[in-house]
Amino acid sequence: MILVTLGTQDKSFERLLKAIDKEIEKGNIKDKVVVQAGYTKYKSKNMEIFKSVSNDRLEELMDEASLIITHGGVGSILTALKHHKKVIATPRLAKYNEHTNDHQKQIIEEFGKLGYIIPLKDLTKLDKMLEKSKTFKPKEFNSNNENFKKLIINYIEETNHISWFNRDKFAILTSLINLFIFYLLNLTGMNIYLNFTINYVISCLIMALFKTKKISNPITSIICFYLIEGLSLLLLVDNLNIDVILSKFIINILTVIIYHFLVKKN
Repeated sequence: MILVTLGTQDKSFERLLKAIDKEIEKGNIKDKVVVQAGYTKYKSKNMEIFKSVSNDRLEELMDEASLIITHGGVGSILTALKHHKKVIATPRLAKYNEHTNDHQKQIIEEFGKLGYIIPLKDLTKLDKMLEKSKTFKPKEFNSNNENFKKLIINYIEETNHISWFNRDKFAILTSLINLFIFYLLNLTGMNIYLNFTINYVISCLIMALFKTKKISNPITSIICFYLIEGLSLLLLVDNLNIDVILSKFIINILTVIIYHFLVKKN
């Protein structure tokens, strides 16, 4: 079985799946192909495709696979190597909107240079790399390699794995709902601080029920956000005499910005 992993990158990598599909049609791939597609939406009668799977199931698939084809994500490559598998890795490219930059080219080049994987720089040569994989003997993975350590550090520091919008879109949506409810309750003449508290509780419930990005120490974060927002409202409305709705709008923008950096840090 051949396992294809596209990681959790929030951009499509349909180009790779099309290339694999083509090789199946040509008869160059006869094994069953299982795909963890992530954000890539692709349909094929030749492959078993799923968006995501539990870690335990992914481990099982890794163990079953005779070959792993993956994108140039460090996490995907490392996981495959830790299972002592043959790996063909190909980079996502910015020009196809598969990534924000071309950093994955450096990743697969370094892994390939060290003898850990078969780097696939040109998808039109997938057939040749598949043939090469039959005799390829990967070097035993050693994470203590200094060049390798530097590569990973640079990758983490320089690469934005998830675009800011996809990381923060739920916080933005929650903030807009929060502002709308605040506006409606304000029309009833409700005390602004009671209004604020009700809205804050609603927002916390929405985030707890639906959000996917977790923040360390959530209880502490909830209390801190409440105090920051409440004091900001007091300053803007009571001290600076700024319109209540405008003040809440400003506070919500600041909250989303703070949330962005907290999630990015975590």
